[in-house]
Amino acid sequence: MDFPIELLGILFIVALIAGWVDTLAGGGGLLVLPALLLCGIPPIQALATNKCQGFVGTLSATLTLYLKGRLKTAGLGRLMAYTALGALAGTWLIQRIDTSWLAWVMPLLLLLVAGYFFAVPNLGEQEGRARISDRLWGRTLVPLIGFYDGFFGPGTGSFFAASSVVLRGKTLIDSTVIAKPLNFTSNIVSLVLFAFGGQVIWSIGLVMMVGQALGATLGAHSIYWGGARLIRPMVILMCVAMSVRQLWVFF
Repeated sequence: MDFPIELLGILFIVALIAGWVDTLAGGGGLLVLPALLLCGIPPIQALATNKCQGFVGTLSATLTLYLKGRLKTAGLGRLMAYTALGALAGTWLIQRIDTSWLAWVMPLLLLLVAGYFFAVPNLGEQEGRARISDRLWGRTLVPLIGFYDGFFGPGTGSFFAASSVVLRGKTLIDSTVIAKPLNFTSNIVSLVLFAFGGQVIWSIGLVMMVGQALGATLGAHSIYWGGARLIRPMVILMCVAMSVRQLWVFF
């Protein structure tokens, strides 16, 4: 399928903005998926191509944070392994079942995340009391969120960060940082499976990969320019926006 250069240019800009947004708060798929669908791309191929460009964004953010000395690697390999297992199962499953029920489940989940961040203004500014251990979080929530990313995707970064803040008592900045390599893991695993299934449109994916890389690198720096004061409203905005869009489509 051939696409005009003007359309590829627009998708490049969409990916750049999505990379910045996704690095800060998650939800870049809110921009990318509708753009791909508007181009007439079938849903499963739009989802696969979104993973194609999304993994580059999370990789760029991860590398930037690591080179800046912000990413702690202790125990990271284990968390990435748990994420990979979840993403593997999710990507395998979505290609084999009907997913219409997601249209009403996802808005509810995203609104819960947004509502919690809105109701607790100082959430994540300082470390709080951990409700579960890091090991339990890694063995339960991490693979579940990885499964969700392989199964559907938008908001994955928000779920990783929010669960770390609420359940582990970590700061929002630290939680956002650790979410990047986990989100990268789920993206790359999902991409590989989609690619083997022939679902990725590479002509679009490669263009959007460049835009995502630039946007994600900018977003990784923005985490520390604005801190929690920047990330918190972005999380709320993206969760509400994704919920409104999903409910609009559903009804």
